[in-house]
Amino acid sequence: MSNVIRWDPLRSNPFRELEDLGNRFTRFFDRLSIGRGNGGETMTVADWVPTVDIAEDENEYLIKVEIPEVDKKDVKVTVQEGSMLTMQGERKKEQKDETSRRFHRMERVYGKFVRSFMLPEDADEDKIMAEFKDGMLMVHLPKRERPKPKQVEVKVA
Repeated sequence: MSNVIRWDPLRSNPFRELEDLGNRFTRFFDRLSIGRGNGGETMTVADWVPTVDIAEDENEYLIKVEIPEVDKKDVKVTVQEGSMLTMQGERKKEQKDETSRRFHRMERVYGKFVRSFMLPEDADEDKIMAEFKDGMLMVHLPKRERPKPKQVEVKVA
């Protein structure tokens, strides 16, 4: 008895099978919501994830989030429990009547997004600033000022 199955490229398409598997995962996670222990907020799964760059210099951390075609009023930046920075928003699909237009390809994603990051220990969450310009959200996380070493004079008896 043999467990080997001959692969027939005309009857089997591995890319279609992978696409089907990806669609199943997407549908599963779209329905998934995780409740918090306090019975309050529910975390929802995002429709897309914007790309970010995170940089650091001696004064601050800078998070740049690429969110083109997102309206400033649809973006929210929060700090939760003093340790989690969350950026969320929504890119809305144009409401124009597109019945006369035939699309050949649509790759842009619309819907809600969420990105969360743990704050570094030396970030001063009370002084966080965010600015939005030309499709870029820039979140500035100033560093706390480190205590300067104190010099104590030692007298020898």
